[in-house]
Amino acid sequence: MVGDTRNQASPALGLDRVLLDTKLSTPPPRRGSASRHGPIERARASDARIVGVSAPAGYGKTTMLAEWASTEARPVAWVTLDRFDDDPAALLTLIAAAYAKIFPEAAGIVEKMGGMSVAPLGRSAPLLASTISGAPVPFVILIDDLHEVESAGCQDVLEVALAGVPDGSQVVLASRHEQAHLARRRAEGRTYEIGVAELRADVAQARVIFETVGVEKSDGELDVLVQRSEGWPVGLFLAALLTRDGAPGTSIAGDDRFVADYLYRECLRHLPDDAQRFLRRTSILEQMSGAVCDAVLDRSDSSAMLRALEASGLFLVPLDRRRGWYRYHGLFREFLLAELERAEAGATATLHRRAADWYEENGLPARAIEHFLAAGDRARSVHLVAELALPTYQAGQVSVVNRWVTELGDDAVSTYPPLAVLAAWEAVLTGRSADAERWADVVDRASHSAVPADDQPAFESARAMLRAAMLAAGLERAVEDAELAVASEPAWSPWRDQALHLAGTTRLLAGRPDDAHRAFAESIDQAAAMGNADSIVLSAPELAVFAIDAGQWEEADRHSALALDTIDAHHMEGYPTAALALAVGARVALRRGDVEAAERLLARGMRARVGCTYVLPYLAVKVRLQLASAYAERGHRTTAMHLLREIDEVLEIRPGMGTLVDKVAEFRRRAHGDPVEDGTPLTPAELRLLPYLQTHLTLSEIGRRLFISRNTVSSEVGSIYRKLRVTTRGEAVERAVALRLLGA
Repeated sequence: MVGDTRNQASPALGLDRVLLDTKLSTPPPRRGSASRHGPIERARASDARIVGVSAPAGYGKTTMLAEWASTEARPVAWVTLDRFDDDPAALLTLIAAAYAKIFPEAAGIVEKMGGMSVAPLGRSAPLLASTISGAPVPFVILIDDLHEVESAGCQDVLEVALAGVPDGSQVVLASRHEQAHLARRRAEGRTYEIGVAELRADVAQARVIFETVGVEKSDGELDVLVQRSEGWPVGLFLAALLTRDGAPGTSIAGDDRFVADYLYRECLRHLPDDAQRFLRRTSILEQMSGAVCDAVLDRSDSSAMLRALEASGLFLVPLDRRRGWYRYHGLFREFLLAELERAEAGATATLHRRAADWYEENGLPARAIEHFLAAGDRARSVHLVAELALPTYQAGQVSVVNRWVTELGDDAVSTYPPLAVLAAWEAVLTGRSADAERWADVVDRASHSAVPADDQPAFESARAMLRAAMLAAGLERAVEDAELAVASEPAWSPWRDQALHLAGTTRLLAGRPDDAHRAFAESIDQAAAMGNADSIVLSAPELAVFAIDAGQWEEADRHSALALDTIDAHHMEGYPTAALALAVGARVALRRGDVEAAERLLARGMRARVGCTYVLPYLAVKVRLQLASAYAERGHRTTAMHLLREIDEVLEIRPGMGTLVDKVAEFRRRAHGDPVEDGTPLTPAELRLLPYLQTHLTLSEIGRRLFISRNTVSSEVGSIYRKLRVTTRGEAVERAVALRLLGA
């Protein structure tokens, strides 16, 4: 099942670690940059916890942040963002990793930043906020290129995480664009903003720029240049380079982008053809080393060329102090990409393919996918996406998988049925029922006879497991599919444990409890041998329920503990596959008298049930039945009855649930007596909305996030207020945290 920690292809840790380190390393000060001491000191003195630096490309934002870092007395962390970080889990993980660099005792927080659906907003972001609020000493985190992560999900988690910045500490964020989160904080007086006016160069700063490249100018000449460029630092630097090389260098006026293109082109004109070609062709790379440039350009001297270009001052930014990795200044790279398209349009796809080959050969297939997609190579892309979808999902980067599938397009995904199976699983486990059924239909009609890789199931087996889990064709067909999968997956297959788990569920539904028990037990053993967490988390609570029904509570405790420990060890919080273990764990905790632990597990289970929809009907019903049993044991009949109504909604769509229908009817007969005044629980829809109450989003904006109308949002918010017995958003968030519906 998607979410397994199976033996998938993993990145080469050495190179992956190097690239991560470049994102968390403060760049060395840029030679010849004008000091921004004044704005930095004013921002420091403001005591604002959030500092926003917003200006178009070329105004020295990165340079200013690097100067801030080099003159800061407090512990400093650095984050450089790129488009690959435009995922809530990826963004939170980077910020957590940066924080852990200055406070190593907090290193454990990094692995807890993964999650799916709204889990990053409802759990990971508040957890990070709580962690940084407890920093032992004031600190500074500098985050560059914030404009690269402008998805709604990233903006939302950033707002929640930054709410934890304590007094005396500062987070400084640099972006090309206006920063929406600053507007929301502005009224609270908690921000300090630096814009174009503060970043314009004056005559004194222009002199530093020109002197750095060995050009002398009078104050009058510099004043003319400053006026014409309106103090645009990159324009002044380009003018200095042109003057050094014998060009006039004074024609800078008008729109920044057009001026930059003209000046960049003038600078390139003085370079040898080979250097110009090198610059154009390597612009397809987000980050560059000598090795990857050699592969893309089919040459062997790229390291020397990179060092020579850096020495010439041509907007090459070193990413580490060893000068092993570089990137181009953003505006310069955009110009070079346009030049590549103009001068060598036919070469672009080939260059991207070479880059993809290098990244794949060096153990970074996720980077390879991006280049294959850019090259328009759908055939290579679909195979790599099929290989990486599971581990990427497991890492909590659900939106990355969604983006890959979306960019490939339905037609391309449909041409490779194993990927269509994964697309269906991803939709099943994120609660996107319509997409799940659509992809399941594609899979059902597909044929695929290619021999799978050793770590992949045969297509017929993969399709059978999907159908057995979704139960769309009825119980009899699901039993057949599950048995086919077991027969198809040999003892050495990393997918046999999943097949066994599904066989256990279908045998149980078909009234064969002894066969089901054996299948669940074998699934756990197989999963433990293969290192596959998901089947342990799903099958161990099934054995616990068997033990509970037999009155063997010590055995139930043992099975439950195995499942819960696996969830914690593999950071599976928020995944629907964890919901059953949490619900059963609450029942076991109640039995041993640990009410506090039971309440924590119930809160986690109620949150996790959100992803258990009718396209995963067995799990959806069984999770709610176990939660209802736990609440009934607590005397909370209202909540139990509400969960029964949710079960009825699932059974209305998937009625063929065999013995589980009888279990529901039996519980319904037992659930009687005077209720404790516990109130009605939040529905799955309300739990999806709840994390957004932490933000400053309006009801209309929340509706756009969730694809529902403003009226629906208003109705659900009102219902949340009534159920939590509060009257404001702030009170709702506080109450939800207290009830463990938000946060860790």
